[in-house]
Amino acid sequence: MRIKAVVFDLDDTLISEKQYIESGYRLVAEVISGKIAADKAAVFKMLMDLFSKGPQNVFNRLFDNLNIPYDEEDIFKLVEVYRNHFPDIQFYDDVIPCLVQLKDKGIKTGIITDGYISTQRNKLKVLGAKKYFDHIIITEELGREYWKPHPRSFELMNKTLKVGFDRMLYVADNPEKDFYISSIYPIKTARICREGVYKDRKYFENVKEDYLVCSLGDIIKLL
Repeated sequence: MRIKAVVFDLDDTLISEKQYIESGYRLVAEVISGKIAADKAAVFKMLMDLFSKGPQNVFNRLFDNLNIPYDEEDIFKLVEVYRNHFPDIQFYDDVIPCLVQLKDKGIKTGIITDGYISTQRNKLKVLGAKKYFDHIIITEELGREYWKPHPRSFELMNKTLKVGFDRMLYVADNPEKDFYISSIYPIKTARICREGVYKDRKYFENVKEDYLVCSLGDIIKLL
């Protein structure tokens, strides 16, 4: 491949989404335990158990399990705590070595990530991501309608990095939205096999990745 730019997804590609969830739930558990005099570790475990059974309405189900009356405002406050916290997260071990090698090869790098603005900004700030990547796009800053698989973020990345679509590689993990771009532009895609939260999703419009890799070290081999 004659690749001039490698663009990455963030969650479950560069960082563990589960690690982020655990970080947020620890803070939520602290808030709740302070209000009802419950054991923080027990509340955290309950949150993780509820999430493992299904990611929807975890806080509502927590209140139900604890027999605590609640309303929409109570849920909203916990959601805000979760989304706006500065997480205890790190890059996967293979990220920095990969980025160093890409830089040595003169290959530009970027991030395209969906998610709430405050949530993704806090992740990127904690990681110090700006010093490692040439350009970062949070699709929510463009508008919710521009979340992947919409091509707008890739068009902006193409324009900013000044690299042709046929010279770009997008590395991501979620089949539900990440690889469809190759049906719109001649961007090569690689799916990384992490133990991600959403790893079992189906392919959007049945568009699959060009390459399957087990680590970011394999990206260097592809190049």
